[in-house]
Amino acid sequence: MTTALPELTRCAWCMGSADYQHYHDHEWGFPVDDDRRLFEKVCLEGFQSGLSWITILRKREAFRAAFANFQVEQVARFAETDIQRLLADAGIVRHRGKIEATINNARRALELLEKENSLAAYFWRFEAAPGSRPAVITPEWLRQQTTSPESIALSRDLKKRGWRFVGPTTMYALMQAMGLVNDHAEDCITRRKALDARAAFTVPQ
Repeated sequence: MTTALPELTRCAWCMGSADYQHYHDHEWGFPVDDDRRLFEKVCLEGFQSGLSWITILRKREAFRAAFANFQVEQVARFAETDIQRLLADAGIVRHRGKIEATINNARRALELLEKENSLAAYFWRFEAAPGSRPAVITPEWLRQQTTSPESIALSRDLKKRGWRFVGPTTMYALMQAMGLVNDHAEDCITRRKALDARAAFTVPQ
């Protein structure tokens, strides 16, 4: 369990848990270009569907152990014996559809990589255009924002490629998690850090 952090102004959603706060302060909204991390985020956002993110966050190490640290090539080789192993693993979310989707998505990711330089190069094409988002990110706006034109487009494209558990809401959560959007509230202590990280970031090509 992560040690509780000092009371500072943070996004409201993370204030109920020290684990949430650590994730919020060091990961959420920061740009990611590592393909293994991106594939992990896609998979975990899919597992989160219908559940709370804190449930997934606290099981993340168990997920990594169960899914070969989300190495795409290894997960793509999983077979029925692996599915049975995963269904018996109490450390993860034992949902057959989501487990099968993760294996399927690893195979689809390999297909995508036959045409793309990286998963990162593909996902970063769906970054929102400058000026298309509010000048001020308020808690009220965030509560209503569950999809975006970009998350809808990404979801549609991935589904055409055969990916599963990649609906527009799930893909918007991915965009928040990987820094494609910065949805830290205006007065959040981490907003400026995420903006600075994005300014120093080179978009993969």
